[in-house]
This record gives sequence, structure tokens and C-alpha cells, in this order.
Amino acid sequence: MTTRIPMRSYEQASADFRWSIPEHFNFGADVVDAYAEDPHKLAMIWRNAQGEERRLTFRDISESSNRLANALNALGITRGDRVLVVLPRIPEWQISMVACLKAGIIPIPCVEMLTERDLQYRVEHAGAKAVITTAANTLKFGFAGGKLLRFSVGEVSGWHNWETVVSAASPDYDPVRTGAEEPAIMYYTSGSSGHPKGVTHAARALYAWRVSAWHWLDLGEDDLMWCTADTGWSKAGTSILFGPWSCGTPVLFYDGPFEPQRRLAMLRDEGVTVFCAAATELRRLLDEDADPAGFPRLRLTVSAGESVNPAVVKQWSARMQTPLLDGYGQTETLMTVLNFQAMPVKPGSMGRPLPGTEALVLDDHEARPVEVGRAGRLAIRLPNPQVMLGYWNDPERSRQSITRVDGEEYFVTGDRVLMDEDGYLFYQGRDDDLINSAGYRIGPLEVENALMEHPAVQECAAVASPDPERGEVVKAFVVLRQGYYGDATLVRTLQDHAKTLTAPYKYPRKMEFVDELPKTPTGKLRRKVLRAREYGENVD
Repeated sequence: MTTRIPMRSYEQASADFRWSIPEHFNFGADVVDAYAEDPHKLAMIWRNAQGEERRLTFRDISESSNRLANALNALGITRGDRVLVVLPRIPEWQISMVACLKAGIIPIPCVEMLTERDLQYRVEHAGAKAVITTAANTLKFGFAGGKLLRFSVGEVSGWHNWETVVSAASPDYDPVRTGAEEPAIMYYTSGSSGHPKGVTHAARALYAWRVSAWHWLDLGEDDLMWCTADTGWSKAGTSILFGPWSCGTPVLFYDGPFEPQRRLAMLRDEGVTVFCAAATELRRLLDEDADPAGFPRLRLTVSAGESVNPAVVKQWSARMQTPLLDGYGQTETLMTVLNFQAMPVKPGSMGRPLPGTEALVLDDHEARPVEVGRAGRLAIRLPNPQVMLGYWNDPERSRQSITRVDGEEYFVTGDRVLMDEDGYLFYQGRDDDLINSAGYRIGPLEVENALMEHPAVQECAAVASPDPERGEVVKAFVVLRQGYYGDATLVRTLQDHAKTLTAPYKYPRKMEFVDELPKTPTGKLRRKVLRAREYGENVD
């Protein structure tokens, strides 16, 4: 547990910060059970599209997770085993996650949209012993047969009924003493090619992730946090479960489709104080009429997972009269470079490293820092408790992610950034997103941010396209807002617009209007798919 630690000065907070990781940490015991000592302390307000509502206290979560942990142990699932948790935004997700952690079982959160093939790969790669899912998703596990212990939220023949199992078990449980370096949770990345990687985090990470809740989310026990991330995203861990609850902050949890007006109404009616949503969602909300006076409790909005274009930062902050703070993190590191209320925001910037995190920008080819203002590879100094233990069953890939700089180890993120003279970092794309045109190296974000300033553009992506003279040129794939027609005139208009906002050599010489952009299950843009189309290549 912790009390609110407001950041008054970024420089002072960074200078004073020291990691203090306990030798043992079990989130279920040390956070959930600790807050459960107050039987009335609210943990969650749950609502769904049908109008149902449940309010659960930490005592409710504690007792239900104890029961499930007992049931898992009784059926042979024990410390170190892996369990897939494939659940929508329902309270059973939090209860299942906490139960696994109490028992030292490693949960593997997965998004519901995964196919049977996706799930089979995860089960086999992780050596999972069990799965917890909904009745609607049980058909995806036909491959498992008797290999998996199977729990269903809802009655399904041949599956253990989640509610029956939980209600029949004892509400008393003695959680394991999880070592700080012991594997605690696993997330599968949804990369743009190849098989997903099993990113394995230690118990120390579950403890360390509270630091971004202190300084970025600025959470206290009087807040109500709403993060709309999918339960299979690592972002759900930091902004729905581990971050808020480590601060004693209750969360709003909504199971329903994205409906802009309903989302705005819930922000208002539930009295949300801190809102976290992807950039795509914020863009959609900006299309709606919203009176900022109607959100008297909303004091902060944050976003992560995809870069928030400067235009969206400016528009949201002006419309809602609250800050919009963009943040950067990876499944391997979670939130590490962030914008904070205690420092000026530079729209388009990822921000500055979280206190306790040291970042370098490395040369593309050598393990040495580059000069200020030059793009390179983002690297995080080790040891850092937020950084993963490694990729599951892939020691070689784990080793390849580490480099040495002046005798110190660094985790190389695979993302390209540049740092300005004030220490702010600006995202330039993945290592393989760069566009080399007639000797110029062009980052796709520069082009995309320029196009997003035009009122016709809803979303866009810039990639390399082959060209006989220049080798590669910039091609933009553009999703238009309603009321605009994609013709040659609009192409010229957007090209001219881009030239006025960024260096002329960066403008998109090719443009294609599309209905949607390819994205990963976690909502990240898959530029590699678009680039492969241009080169006539296949992407798995």
C-alpha cells in the first residue's frame, strides 16, 4: 500500500528517487488483502451495456480470489504453473488474476479476439496447465481435449463452472511468499510478424509499476480511475489493476462496445477523475459535442499504446480543460517515458524518463550515445525492476535485447527516438519503420503528425514505397473523416499541407485512401503490413 506522492518538480523527483523493492512481494496479499482489512473500501464499479452494475470492495475481491486459489490448488494447479486468462471486462478477470498471483501461479492475460490458432500457440509455447474463459469462448479450445484444466464463466458441458467452483471453496487462503525475482505474470506480444513472444515479468515489476501510478496517473484514494484498455493488454495491468489498486484507487470497469456518447456520459455520471484511453478513442470522442463544464471531477487524461498526435493533445486539452499526458511503454518495460503534470508538455513528445529510469539514445550501429537532436535506438539502463525477466523459453532472443555501454547493461527497446536539448524524447517509429528516400532518413511519425493537423484526416500511416529514382518514397494511407471525398484534388491539398508543417522532402509522394488501417489486437498500428503490400511481400 502507499499514500499519494505528488510530483512537484520533475528534476527533484528524479534526483531523489531510489528503487526500494521488497525481497518478497505478492500483489494479492500485500495489496488486495491489506486493503481488504477495511470491509467497506471500494475496489471497483462495474457496469455493462445492458445496464447491470456491481460494486465490489477489496474484501469482496480478497475472499473470492481466496476461494479460486483454493480451487486451483485442489485441482492440481500450483506455484509456477501457467494459466491463460481469456476474459472480457468483467470482475471475474480481476478475481482470477489476483487468485493466480496469491497462489504463485503465472497468469497469461489474453484478448478475447484471439483465434483458436492463436490460443493453441500460447498454450503450447507456455506449457499452460489451465484456462479461465467465458462460455462463449470455450469453442476456441477444441484443440485442448483433456490437456487443460478448463474453467468457464457460464455453464458449459465438460468445463468447471467458475461460479460453482468459487462458491464451494474456502474463503481462507495463505498466499505464497513470492520472491522479487520469481516469475509472476506473462504477456504475449502481438508483433507485426513471426510468432508472438512470451514476455515474462517478475514479482518486482508488479511492485514497481506503482511508480507510474504515483507520478503519471497521480492517483490517490479519493480518485476514480477509468482505463478502457483490453484485459489482454499489459496496459490493463498498469492502469486497471496493479497501478490503481496499489494506490488504493477504485476503478471503473465497463463491459460494452465503444459508443462515444455513452462513454462521455459515463465519464460525467460516474465522476471519473483520471481517464486513460488510446489515441484512436480520443480522436473519436473529439468528434462529439461535449461541454467541459459537464465533467467537474475529471482532472487528468492520459494515453499510451500509440503515439498521440500533437493536434489531438491540443484539441483535447482545450476542449476538456484538463491536461492530456501521452506516455510510452512496452510490454517488456511498461510505462517508462512519460509526460508529467509537474513539467511543461511538448505536444508530440513521449515526455521524459520515469523517476528511477535512465534512458539513452544509441547509434543505429554501435553501442554509443548519439548527440542531442539525432535519432537513434532507445535503451533503458539495467537493472530496472520494471523491465522483463526475459522472453519465455527464448534465452537467445533475451540476450540479443541487451547491450553494454561503457560497461553498463542496457535493454534495447527496438524503438527509435530523438532527444532534444531539454531531455524530452520524441518517438520516431520502430527500427524497421524508417524510410530512406534519396539519402534522407524519414521517420513516419513526422509525416503522420503533419497530416493529422488537416481536418480531413481521421487516421493515417506513412510507410516506405519503392521508387526507381529515389529508392523509396513516402506513401501515406489515409482514413478520411465523414464529409470528405478522396480524389486527386484532396491528394494535392494534403501533400501541400504536409510541406508547410515539415521539411518538404518528407511529404508523401504517394497517397491511398482506405477505410481502416491494420492494427494489432492491442490497437497498435501495423505499418509493416502496409509496407509489405508496397513491396509485394507477405506478413504472417
